[in-house]
Amino acid sequence: MNLFRISWSNLKDKPLSSFLSGLLMTFGITIISLLLLLNKQLDDQFRKNIKGIDMVLGAKGSPLQLILSSIYQIDSPTGNIPLEEAEKLTRNPMIKTAIPLSMGDNYRSFRIIGTNKKYIDHFGATIGQGRLFQQDLETVIGPRVAEVAGLKLGDTFAGSHGLDAEGEEHADTKYKVVGILNPSNTVADQLILTPISSVWAIHEHHEEHGEEHHEEGEAHEEEGHEEAPREITSMLIQFRNPLGMMIARGINTNTKLQAALPNIEINRLFSLLGVGVETLRGLAIVIMLISGVSVFVSLYNSLKERRYEMALMLSMGATRVQLFGMLLLEGLVLALIGFGLGILLSRVGLWLFSNSVSSEYHYNLAAFSILPEEWALLGVAIGIGLLAAALPALGVYRMNISRTLAED
Repeated sequence: MNLFRISWSNLKDKPLSSFLSGLLMTFGITIISLLLLLNKQLDDQFRKNIKGIDMVLGAKGSPLQLILSSIYQIDSPTGNIPLEEAEKLTRNPMIKTAIPLSMGDNYRSFRIIGTNKKYIDHFGATIGQGRLFQQDLETVIGPRVAEVAGLKLGDTFAGSHGLDAEGEEHADTKYKVVGILNPSNTVADQLILTPISSVWAIHEHHEEHGEEHHEEGEAHEEEGHEEAPREITSMLIQFRNPLGMMIARGINTNTKLQAALPNIEINRLFSLLGVGVETLRGLAIVIMLISGVSVFVSLYNSLKERRYEMALMLSMGATRVQLFGMLLLEGLVLALIGFGLGILLSRVGLWLFSNSVSSEYHYNLAAFSILPEEWALLGVAIGIGLLAAALPALGVYRMNISRTLAED
């Protein structure tokens, strides 16, 4: 007796109830799986990029905005700060490294960041083609920039003012690509890196060009004119030991600058997001439990409708254990179908979400491997399916063969 074939035939005989039970299981699995995937991907990206950065020094404003703009490049900066004042504060013996960043331009929505070699080394990125920038207007680009923007070694391009592609283009001054980074799966993959002096030179040239355009024919008094103080957007700081955190309070209280602590702000962000994630996860669990109830009702009704058929099978030599196993198989098949479709749909959802995030923020979240937690989810789905099937299947042991055959 082929129990699997009989179980499959029974499920096909009740397509509506089988479809509803499988659909509910699929929805529950899809939601939980997608949440697990997104949580893992976002956590990996946030934790990996924040590693080794204990404090961000920048202009007054939202500390979370300062963190998101300076580390993850997904928000607007809070403003600029004087380089001299920032360097003075970072001479503190508790500070191990301080990496300056200067932002304000982009090329096709990829941010142009003025910095130094320490920034590349910090993220563990290496030069795959070409060399490191050495002078003004030379750039090293991330692999995603090269792929999407179509830039290669030796190409020149003009940056646009601001952090979106619609900004005014600095058409009269162009950058040159001298190096392309190897993939590092960090924020460096999606950036255009250049010396800070490049950013200053671009904007000074832009301002001078604007002055000449608007003040043509006027006499300029250049003699005795003091050069404007150099500014940067922020500094990424690493402490020598945890006691360095004490510096942040002093900076926030006694200076015009802001010191933001990434671990505190990101934990706060995840705690806020966690409320919504836990709500969705709870909803998915409820849906899975409802699917279990649906399987139970479906098999219970099926058992009542097939009492004569089962009694006949028992009279022809089938054992009650075999019939019990047949009903368990029906619950197992529905659970496995729900799990398989749920895993598939969660990957489709992740792919759609990744495309959306990639087009706007250039982060790639499309990692489709099966997580260990999803194998546990398979166990839960099978458990729900088997339990839902076992309860009505116990009726097989209470069946009176002669009475059932006589009644029907």
